[in-house]
Amino acid sequence: MPAQAITKSELNQLSYLQVKGTGLANRCSEVIGEDTITPKGGSRIVDLCIEPKAWAVEEEIGKGGKTEKKFVNSKVMTRQTYTLEGIEGSIKTDGGVITFVEEEGIDYAPTTVQLPGGERVPFLFTVKELVAKGNGGAFKPGFQMGGDFSVPSYRTGLFLDPKGRGGTTGYDMAVALPGLQSGEEGDAELFKENNKTFDVGQGRIEMEVNKVNAEESEIGGVFVASQPGDTDMGSKVPKKILTKGIFYAKIQ
Repeated sequence: MPAQAITKSELNQLSYLQVKGTGLANRCSEVIGEDTITPKGGSRIVDLCIEPKAWAVEEEIGKGGKTEKKFVNSKVMTRQTYTLEGIEGSIKTDGGVITFVEEEGIDYAPTTVQLPGGERVPFLFTVKELVAKGNGGAFKPGFQMGGDFSVPSYRTGLFLDPKGRGGTTGYDMAVALPGLQSGEEGDAELFKENNKTFDVGQGRIEMEVNKVNAEESEIGGVFVASQPGDTDMGSKVPKKILTKGIFYAKIQ
């Protein structure tokens, strides 16, 4: 097994103090085996864990007078808290095709990545309200499922910017600049800074199962997700973030 790979049963044998400070709590468990699990009616996915391993940000790159959009590999700045964990939801099998509907769990994680030039891009890594449709009726190596999810605002309405302006609280304009903001046209250039919004975007994830352990009812595999980044409460255009990594889940 690869270094640091640990199965769920091995992880469950460790005490809190053995895990504390090691980074293991931010890892998804590995699955051993290539079996098949066919979910019955009323089955659920529980303990879904999604661990990103690589991040890229879409940037406009100029070359010879032309600009094209490319994903630029970036470095994660967040400490060991960016993995989604304990997510669960129901499995429906309509016409022999599995559909997973996400319901609850630690399904969001504020994350920041840094581009090669030093620019930092915050985003809310999430799979909230995910509805993932599969390409078959059984979990086995090669099974794929994917779907859209909601991406809530990185900041909530209670957040105050450096001038004390917020979405649901705080000042409604920068108090030191009253002359700029009064009258008919004054507010125009500061409109987006003054009028905070809670933007909800949409992302998409594709998952592929490559390991199945029928005895433990576990599945594991890889995922690719794309989603918008932070809009700074409506004042910036969000960047597109691409995330790749591994996932683990238990079928109940």
